[in-house]
Amino acid sequence: MSNIVLEAKNISKSFTDGKTTVEVIKDLSLQVKAGEFVSIVGSSGSGKSTLLHVLGGLDCPTQGQVFLNDKRFDTLGEAERGYLRNQHLGFVYQFHHLLPEFTALENVAMPLMLRAGTTYKQSKEQAEYLLNRVGLSHRMTHKPGELSGGERQRVALARALVAKPELMLADEPTGNLDRKTAVKIFELLSELRSEFNMAMLIVTHDEQLAQAGDSILHMQDGVWIDA
Repeated sequence: MSNIVLEAKNISKSFTDGKTTVEVIKDLSLQVKAGEFVSIVGSSGSGKSTLLHVLGGLDCPTQGQVFLNDKRFDTLGEAERGYLRNQHLGFVYQFHHLLPEFTALENVAMPLMLRAGTTYKQSKEQAEYLLNRVGLSHRMTHKPGELSGGERQRVALARALVAKPELMLADEPTGNLDRKTAVKIFELLSELRSEFNMAMLIVTHDEQLAQAGDSILHMQDGVWIDA
């Protein structure tokens, strides 16, 4: 097996309403290696989120190929893609997508509880460890509605890490936060990346935050551009 965790080859993605077709991603290729931190920068509407959804198997490309650990990913059925996502990928979004009826601890433990062979005790212990790592040991029993925006994003980060993914995909993880909180979240991402020895692919419109990456790709109108 190579050290390439994720690879996209000439992927395109278009949407149609039956009359009009809009091509959002146009013949893009990229590689993310084990432990690498790649930033994708672009303005709103450039296609960044669509690209991340295709790379993470949440959507399929119209053309091209996506490989996860050298295995063709985009042609799998939804159930198998979901299984591989749970095993190998972590996701963080601009809007946390936490389940409002569950506590912070339950939200973080959920991905492990859905994994065969993991006990409730193991899931809870790992969730507790990660909430402590993101500075929320005192908020474990609180539900999302009782947390600040920065706290909710830290819960979402802990949830993304609970299954110890090889690659984290983050879509504007600081875009809904004030600058001070955004910097703290980004620093925490970098710190946990080293601790978990994982690769990270982050899309953002924030050039300053993107500079922390090992490499930066600039996106405009669905294609790579030179900065």
